[in-house]
Amino acid sequence: MAEDSGDGQQRVRAKDALGAYGERVAAAHLVAAGMTVLDRNWRCPIGEIDIVARDGDVLVVCEVKTRSSTALGHPLEAVTARKAARLRRLAAAWITERQVHPPDVRIDLVGVLRPARGAAAVEHVRGVA
Repeated sequence: MAEDSGDGQQRVRAKDALGAYGERVAAAHLVAAGMTVLDRNWRCPIGEIDIVARDGDVLVVCEVKTRSSTALGHPLEAVTARKAARLRRLAAAWITERQVHPPDVRIDLVGVLRPARGAAAVEHVRGVA
């Protein structure tokens, strides 16, 4: 990693790169599990949805958390009840914008742990909120 210029920019870029990596890994994992990715990094005034997918007839809003170690806890520990409620509101906003009427909506979490060496560990938890 390059030296930080003192303004934190290098750290932000590294964090963004790790997050983008985790989202790519998560999307590939969801597709391998039989889901169809409909949207990635969808934004609106109240926030962002990392991945919107379809699992059969179910619309899945997926939050992805990526870490390079467990020093700050497991990636899935970063999703609080407050964040889960926000994901529900984001799901409603996405549905309204797209004018779709799914029979069911599910909130999933994907935790990606990227070790210094080897493949990433992926954990997918369905229906958390």
